[in-house]
Order: sequence, then structure tokens, then C-alpha cells
Amino acid sequence: MNIVDEIKKIKEKKNAIILAHNYQLPEIQDIADFVGDSLELAKKATEIKQASLIVFCGVRFMAETAKILNPEKKVLLPAFDAGCLLADMAKVEDVMKLKEKNPGVPVVSYVNTSAEVKAISDVCCTSANAPKVVKNIPSDRVIFLPDKNLGYFVQKHVPEKQLILWDGYCFVHRQFTIQDLKSAREKHPDAEIIVHPECDPEIQDGADYVLSTSGMLKRAAQSQAKKFIIGTEEGLIHRLKTENPDKEFFSLGAARICFNMKKTTLEKLKECLEKETNEIVLSNEIIRKARSALEEMIKYA
Repeated sequence: MNIVDEIKKIKEKKNAIILAHNYQLPEIQDIADFVGDSLELAKKATEIKQASLIVFCGVRFMAETAKILNPEKKVLLPAFDAGCLLADMAKVEDVMKLKEKNPGVPVVSYVNTSAEVKAISDVCCTSANAPKVVKNIPSDRVIFLPDKNLGYFVQKHVPEKQLILWDGYCFVHRQFTIQDLKSAREKHPDAEIIVHPECDPEIQDGADYVLSTSGMLKRAAQSQAKKFIIGTEEGLIHRLKTENPDKEFFSLGAARICFNMKKTTLEKLKECLEKETNEIVLSNEIIRKARSALEEMIKYA
């Protein structure tokens, strides 16, 4: 029996569900029950009532979000040291200081934050719904964290609001350059260029579309174009090719890789599932407060 069959057998025995983020290794995406973005997967887990064990192949804040939305289930993170440098840029004590300097100003936190930061936020958002959330919040001023490039994207779409931006960024998306854009246009003039809103402003402004990963998947499926240049972590291209075999997908410049996303391997997944190790544990208070911020997002989005 090979390792893939072993994992499937253990999963069935333990009544578990395997979730994999769009940026995971191809073999991890292929074995997962569901592949998607972090919030999409966390919500999916709430719909699978019969599964009591969630194995989240991603990074820590994603597994935490799954736990927040599924507090009664055991949530495991196969690569327990898989963090997110962007999420780590927003620390609770620093966010509290900013709140004190701006009393009464609501805090909108991207889902790419720790459970503790979500718990002191008024509302969460995703890269797909951030403009709508900010637009509908009943305040002229908003503290937005932690990604300033996503903040730029939101400010561009909601100019009537004043955003106080956190100085955070995704190191993967910041690697895309203007030269990458120019080269892509020259090499593939008939291709659509789609980039993530975590990219730098000049990359966003030079692309055809600025979309979340779920938005990229929808655009690729619906577009009449046959070629696409994708400006996000290279793991998404595997899913794009799988779902659109008649179309071509290229990375914007060299393939950009998140080393934390690639820490999950089949071996780690099997061991974690078999031994039920690397459990995500959060206090009831953190779960309650963070869940409130996520529920507020649904109201405003």
C-alpha cells in the first residue's frame, strides 16, 4: 500500500476531513477532500457534520480559523511550525496601542491574522470581500490590518473612507516586479494578467484584473481567453490547470513560493492523522471573541 492509500484508509477509519489551501503542494491538494482559500475551507468544515476531526493543510492562522468556526471539533495542523510572516507582523500589543491612539475607530482585520488579533478586532475580511466590508462599516475612518497592499486595493475602491493602514506585507507577493509585467506582456500579448491584491500597488495598477485566489479561479473558468499570467503563489497554478485543462497558465515572472505553505508533506500528513498530533488549542474566550469578528464580516459583506 502506498502512502496515499494509507492516508485515505486512516482518514476513513478516524472519520476525518482533509482540507488543503490553494498554495499547498500538488500531491497535498490531490489527496484533500476540499481545496480552497482559508475561510472557504473553514466554512466548509462546518458543513461536514459527520467529520469530528479536521486536518488542515496550510498555515497556523488558517487552522486557527477552522477551530474558531468549529470549536467542537479537533483541528490538526500537520506542519505545526508553518506560520505566516504577514500574520506575524500584527501583534496584539501593537494593535492595542494603535486602537488607543484612535479611540472609537473600528478595526478591520484580514483573515491572515492570529486568533488573538481577530479577538481584538471589530470585524474580519477576506481579500475578496474587503472593499465591501469597509464600505458598509458605519464609520468614516477604519483601521485596516495587516497587509498595506490589500489596504491600497480597498482604499482605491472605497475612496470615501479614510483607512489607517498597518505596515505589513506578504513577502511572496512583494516579489513580483514591473519588469515581470513588461516581460509577460511582450511574451504573451494575448494573455490576461491576473494578480492578487497583496501585490505592490504598481503591480496591481498594471494588471488586467486584481482578484483573490477564489476570484482568479472564477475568472479563469469564465473568460474566453486561453492564456493567463498569474501573480500569486505558484501553488494555485496546479488547481487552475486541473480545472481548466484546455487553457494555459504561467506565473508572472519566476514562480513565487511560500516556504511555509510547502512544509506540509504526505509523510507529515500521515503521521499527524495517525497519531492525532499538532492539535490547535484556543481558549474559549479567544474563540468567542474571534468568532464574533468573523460573524460581523458576514453581516457587512
